[in-house]
Amino acid sequence: MEKHVTGGRRKFRREGADLRRSALVRATLDLIAEEGVRGATVRAIAERAEVTQGLIRHYFSTKEDLVLAAYLEHMAGLTEQTFATVERGGNARTRLVALVVASVTPPVVDAASVGLWAGFLNHVRQDERMREVHARTYHEFRDRLETLIVAALEEAGRVIGTGQARRLAIACNAVIDGLWLEGGALPEAFEAGELPGIALKSVGAILGLNLERGEQI
Repeated sequence: MEKHVTGGRRKFRREGADLRRSALVRATLDLIAEEGVRGATVRAIAERAEVTQGLIRHYFSTKEDLVLAAYLEHMAGLTEQTFATVERGGNARTRLVALVVASVTPPVVDAASVGLWAGFLNHVRQDERMREVHARTYHEFRDRLETLIVAALEEAGRVIGTGQARRLAIACNAVIDGLWLEGGALPEAFEAGELPGIALKSVGAILGLNLERGEQI
């Protein structure tokens, strides 16, 4: 019985630590979205999270470590959020359509997310560890997109090589990224459903597939 209680206490402490760490990361992301990386000082983060600066140093050795953790959470979160609809199943074409649409509509398309991307961008260029996170998350998204593309093409009776699959994924990802950026930066510039329609038509043209909703290949 005592072992059970002790284990429960350890789990409680660990969960509490995780929550505090997440609160610090969230406060950092909010500040970077509002004021950029330079505006996210240790003092400002502590005030936003309503903790002491000493508590921040307990979880992160430096501000750069905290910013790195925030960037990783933001980028990984975007990927998982985008692919959430894909996990619901369906044939390969249906899943690819779901991914493309999710990539260019809210909540993935969001002014705050674009603000974070812009806030992090210069830091990514200057910091090697940030570049590594950027490269890792970019390749993860692109590789998952490539897998969907290959499956959709095979479903349509077309088999392609590894090199061609990679190039198609790069091209489709570039279209998706561009529309995501424009949709988040200038949401009022587009009519309802316009960005998903453009994305499906453009990605479909690159792949030689009809991806427009309501139509079959």
